[in-house]
Amino acid sequence: MNTLRLCVLLLMAVMLSGCGYNAMQRQDEAVKAAWSEVLNQYQRRADLVPNLVNTVKGYAQHEEKVFTEVTEARAKVGSIQVTPELANDPQALAKFQAAQGELGNALSRLMVVSENYPQLKADGLFQNLQAQLEGTENRVTVARNRYVQAVQDYNSMIRTFPNNLTAKMFGYAVKPNFSVDNEKAISTAPTVDFGNSTPAPAASAH
Repeated sequence: MNTLRLCVLLLMAVMLSGCGYNAMQRQDEAVKAAWSEVLNQYQRRADLVPNLVNTVKGYAQHEEKVFTEVTEARAKVGSIQVTPELANDPQALAKFQAAQGELGNALSRLMVVSENYPQLKADGLFQNLQAQLEGTENRVTVARNRYVQAVQDYNSMIRTFPNNLTAKMFGYAVKPNFSVDNEKAISTAPTVDFGNSTPAPAASAH
């Protein structure tokens, strides 16, 4: 009886492997890992905001509107409950993406404001924060692109015959991805290059 049971288990394992089940699990785990990295990098950016705002305030106290925009955008990001299910919910993912986009835009406006204060640009703490923000934005872009690719690979796999039959049987559904409408916005990091001392035009803040 034990031998028969073992044979049945082995046969099932071979069948599942042949119909893509194991590959789907690997792809699903790859998507989860890529999503975790996206969240880590976005959190790193959010953690920089308070120090960045306070440092700029020390030199540009009359830019209250910009400070408020950045603070409110960060609060909106923090208000979104990030659960493992968020990445599988198209509406929740869109809301998350929109909030992150608003924070990115607000940071861009803050960077434009800082261009008007030479003493701020020369501040060592600000320079350090600027470097951290620049590096974080680059890591966000890399992590996001890897996530987009991981989701594309996963979705392609579970849509392909006979994998689609296995996916349906075990409940593997197509995952939402970052929307194409905002692809340009999410792939553009806020300007944090202070090499040029010429103030940026106001239009570039929008």
